[in-house]
Amino acid sequence: MEYTNQMKNRLKRAEGQIRGVLHMMEQGEDCRDVVSQLNAATTAIERAIGVIVSTNLEQCVRENVLKGEETSEMVQQAVDLLIKSR
Repeated sequence: MEYTNQMKNRLKRAEGQIRGVLHMMEQGEDCRDVVSQLNAATTAIERAIGVIVSTNLEQCVRENVLKGEETSEMVQQAVDLLIKSR
């Protein structure tokens, strides 16, 4: 699978948010603000996971359909990955 710039940018954004949280902690910011930013970083990572899994699933299903192969196991594996990431 080729990881797109969109996928990488999502993770870079989360990385920036984590750095921001560390800076906030070093500055002694209010815990509610820190937790809010941590939630934003978590959401960014979860969305990156969703994009990566869905893109990979789409590519794999397309390839299997062209080959005339079954796709149900592949779809179940993708669902399991998404559930596991929660």
